[in-house]
Amino acid sequence: MRRAGLVVADALDAVREAAKPGVSGLELDEVAESVIRAQGAVPSFKGYFGYPGSICLSVNETVIHGIPDERVLHRGDIVSVDCGAVLDGWHGDSAITFPIGPVSDIAARLMAATEAGLWAGIRAMALGHHVGDIGRAVTAEVGRHDPKFGVVRDYVGHGIGQAMHLDPDVPNFPTRRPGPRLVPWCTLAIEPMIVEGSIDLDPQPDGWTVLTADRGLAAHFEHTVVRTTDGVWALTARDGGAAMLRELGLPEPPNPTL
Repeated sequence: MRRAGLVVADALDAVREAAKPGVSGLELDEVAESVIRAQGAVPSFKGYFGYPGSICLSVNETVIHGIPDERVLHRGDIVSVDCGAVLDGWHGDSAITFPIGPVSDIAARLMAATEAGLWAGIRAMALGHHVGDIGRAVTAEVGRHDPKFGVVRDYVGHGIGQAMHLDPDVPNFPTRRPGPRLVPWCTLAIEPMIVEGSIDLDPQPDGWTVLTADRGLAAHFEHTVVRTTDGVWALTARDGGAAMLRELGLPEPPNPTL
């Protein structure tokens, strides 16, 4: 899974590098697919329940599952890219949100809050006892950044391994029940989706694209994470999460450069 995770990291790096004003979603999709296939892996998303792309490209008010098409990026956009790859039967899944040139203050703060929420969830996976601890940590961290930001409830993280989506669901918000126990070598895709305002969503007729109902901005960050015997390892992070784990006071991953 670490090898698959590094393929995903490479694809996301390449997409971010290529993403400039005037570049289309289809061009970015081709970049990602080329990187993935060049390493002997297969895009997890392409053909998944009929999904047409190798990445999900969600711009501005698109929360999740945006389909790459001929539309081009513009200066001031914020772009969420979700990417998955399967290598030798094992999956990696990760998402990033980044700006196209200078963006508004609210956009910058939303991206920062969402990424911080992801790492708060990863910390809870390392230190907590149940899956429910992750959602509480994500929501608390986002609220510290801005209590007006909303944590999407209609879409959640998930287990991952020899399939892209496995039990358990991994909510990004507090739940009534604690959820399954977190045990060594469980692997989860933690992926907060945070919106500028209302958490009401507007699914589109294509069956995939989901917008914010109030057309506020949305951001999305994700890592595939394994809980080890003494911490966690972000399998889709270039350094295994080492830099952020140090910041959070957690042990560094067992072999971050594998």
